[in-house]
Amino acid sequence: MGVISSSVKYSLSKAILVTVALLVAISFKSSGQSGSLATDFQKARQIAFEQKDYTSAIQLCKQILQQDPSYADAEIFLGRLYYWNGSPDSAIVILGQAFTQHPTNADAALALADILYFEKDYEQALLYAGKGLAIDPQSRELLTRKATILAASGNYKQAYLLTDSLLLTEPGNGQLQALRTQLRDYSYTSRVEVTYDYTYFDKQFNDAWHLAGISYGRQTKMGPVNARVSYANRFAKQGLQFEAEAYPKLSKAFYTYTSIAYSNDLPVFPTLRAGLSLYANLPKAWEAEGGVRYLNFDSDVWVYTFGAGKYIGNFWFNGRMYFTQGNDDLANAYSLTTRYYLKRADNYASVILGWGVSPDDRAQAVRLNTTSKLNTFKAGAGYRFTLNTRHVLGINGTYENVEYLPDTKGNQVNISTLYQFRF
Repeated sequence: MGVISSSVKYSLSKAILVTVALLVAISFKSSGQSGSLATDFQKARQIAFEQKDYTSAIQLCKQILQQDPSYADAEIFLGRLYYWNGSPDSAIVILGQAFTQHPTNADAALALADILYFEKDYEQALLYAGKGLAIDPQSRELLTRKATILAASGNYKQAYLLTDSLLLTEPGNGQLQALRTQLRDYSYTSRVEVTYDYTYFDKQFNDAWHLAGISYGRQTKMGPVNARVSYANRFAKQGLQFEAEAYPKLSKAFYTYTSIAYSNDLPVFPTLRAGLSLYANLPKAWEAEGGVRYLNFDSDVWVYTFGAGKYIGNFWFNGRMYFTQGNDDLANAYSLTTRYYLKRADNYASVILGWGVSPDDRAQAVRLNTTSKLNTFKAGAGYRFTLNTRHVLGINGTYENVEYLPDTKGNQVNISTLYQFRF
């Protein structure tokens, strides 16, 4: 997809935020409190950080606050404990009370910004980060947190400028350096992309297929938009296709995919191709999709698609199904894709296994213009990487075994290449 999913954005800075949050929590001061309460507070932190027994730590913090309701550090820590123990609503309520009671306590604002960030309420998280900075304008933790929230909410340029300014006074901070590198990749709002696909057939066709395209894409407030012109030489004919696509955001949890393409060069391209999908960002780094695809050749082809994706560490797994309506002879399609991300979102190796022909495959979707059952198995791998942040290169190779006539199979190999320039 030509979009950065919110799951990828969320993972860009989560590790940085967790680490800093823990360091801040550990560094709470207990000055001005009795020795007994200070000892109990230190014990609660030890139970939480060393034993991971958040329930016992919560009870101990409650006991401290019963004896001294003004113990701000204990109340703030209690809010964090509730979040770590799986009760985000309670955590937000407690921290909100703490900030109301102690409006000059920057740590309370920081804790609220942390938890609201993890709950993907970026607007409120940014609000409390700003309130904390109004109290302590030089706070490195709050400034770093603000940059992280800006990045997660898609304000890459602001986040990059803030991170860059922080590094001027802290050039050896490896976490900030990594965040700046990631943000620099996403601070570009426009891109030009050139692609070329070559398909070789051992039996089905005498001539290889060629597909080339050039596109311009831009990141907007509503989401990414893209315009593409494609040229193809296949079936011993040539043709052009004009296409537009967008990924409008509906809310924090939902966004859509929309596309439409037209060509006057049947059968090189379908006369009309359109798509619509709804994506949902789910808890625990899951994403779900449901949508429809339409292709018009000499007749209409309607395809319904369902998919689910999951991030596990540096891996991304995605399974998709395509069900074709009203044509029992046209096989359904299934695919499983795995990516392993390296340093950046545009640096990954991928592997794909599939059955059938996908209407989203620009190089092969034209094969859906048939009355034959498309029993197809495919396997492929690819690699995508960046050069100097502005340049993205990619190559993919796919092998397919196709039953293109009853009891007649052929092999084909597809090589796809990509170059993208971002600015």
